[in-house]
Amino acid sequence: MRALYWKEVNGFFSNLSGYLILGVFLVSLGLIVWVFPDTSVLEYGFADLEPLFVYTPYVFTFLVPAITMKMIAEERKSGTWEILMTSPLSIPKIIVAKYAAALTLIVVALLLTLVYYYSIVQLGDPVGNIDHAGFFGSWIGLVFIGAVFASIGILGSALTSHQIVAFILGVFISFLLYFGLTALVQLQVMSPFALFLEEMSLSYHYQSMSRGVIDAQNIAYFLSVIVLMLGLTGILIRRK
Repeated sequence: MRALYWKEVNGFFSNLSGYLILGVFLVSLGLIVWVFPDTSVLEYGFADLEPLFVYTPYVFTFLVPAITMKMIAEERKSGTWEILMTSPLSIPKIIVAKYAAALTLIVVALLLTLVYYYSIVQLGDPVGNIDHAGFFGSWIGLVFIGAVFASIGILGSALTSHQIVAFILGVFISFLLYFGLTALVQLQVMSPFALFLEEMSLSYHYQSMSRGVIDAQNIAYFLSVIVLMLGLTGILIRRK
């Protein structure tokens, strides 16, 4: 598992696309936090990084599937999947190793955003005048959102041998679970199921963590979705 894990991590950083994905992620968030007038912290005037946490899930919807789209699909297309399946690794171990590599890349991307936190701490009046609990609660929430999107991306990559199709599937399922369920609540025809749909959406639990309170219920929800997606990936691989 360790060898497969490092293979995926090194494969991401051994070509330009990996650095391009991280660069686009940081530049897009930097523009949102510092440049765009409607979201700029400098225009807002308060030591608060709310725009970062509001818009990062939007960026993650496209960034994470871009990281995971080739993890299984490319193996099948290049013909190395058969070699991997005949190795001593079981299917769950293969999935977990690839998932751990994707999660590592997501955490690296989020760690780079801590420079924004340091900047806001220094810009506060007085220095350090920021809601630290709210920031780290939201930041941990982003880690869980990225972890869920990574499990969805792995599932999308297992569904097809084409990277672009895997990317589209990952984006669609991630969008549905984060934005789609909340949007369905607004439909009058769905009113009998409004509370259920709201509590099943990723955004509901993410916003709960953004208040700075790490609730076991929210963590259990995220972990359950991750296990469900990885379990479906294992079932799909066995059936194929």
